Amino acid sequence: MKYQTFIILGLILSTAVSCQTANQPTNSEENFVSLFNGEDFTNWKVPIGDNGHWKILDGVIDYDAESESEGDKNLWSEKEYEDFILYVDWRIKETPFKNRGVPIILPSGLHKLDENGKVIKIVIPDSDSGIYLRGSSKSQVNIWCWPIGSGEVYGYRNDKNMPAEVRSGVTPNLNADNNIGEWNTFRIEVVGSYLTIDLNGLRIIENVELPGLPEKGAIALQHHGSKRDGEWTGPPSLVQFRNIRISEL
Repeated sequence: MKYQTFIILGLILSTAVSCQTANQPTNSEENFVSLFNGEDFTNWKVPIGDNGHWKILDGVIDYDAESESEGDKNLWSEKEYEDFILYVDWRIKETPFKNRGVPIILPSGLHKLDENGKVIKIVIPDSDSGIYLRGSSKSQVNIWCWPIGSGEVYGYRNDKNMPAEVRSGVTPNLNADNNIGEWNTFRIEVVGSYLTIDLNGLRIIENVELPGLPEKGAIALQHHGSKRDGEWTGPPSLVQFRNIRISEL
């Protein structure tokens, strides 16, 4: 009789768990919507006066960092989003600019100092772009060549008013970037004011809170860089994007 009771209880618990699981939302692949069709800028707003610098090339979004728009030069999604999971493939095409001001970033998010208390800076070949979350440049997920790796949230890491756990939390726990010229994949999850990022299948940012993050906003692919007398004055967004898809939670 005792064994029969255990069996019945087991069946009841199993059924309850199955029902609970069935009622929970899933994030399987069929729930994702493509934001880029590989042919045109449907779902995106090209900057007014851009003059063809954001373009579609061989089925990917290609940018040469020279938009002629007099206003915002970023490429924005037409739709605004609240909670979501976003997948983006990206690659840096080339690194003609030598960045002489790159700091060594500690796990705390702070910069390493020399014996005189000054920030240590190194020289690297660099290009720079990123992904704005919910319409906010402060919540940009960086794409660049810094030793810390892509995926850090620069605006929060450098905000001295942010708590220590936020500044360390938005600092990647490892450099998961592939080589320059190779494709990378972000998985970016935003729930409430919390952010989680995987890069190339590795968790680099784990459920960190972004205080003040807007409740809703568009997604942007970032412009960066400018020229003077034909020479880059900063790391340019010489980047490409593909396979952009989103699931609203």
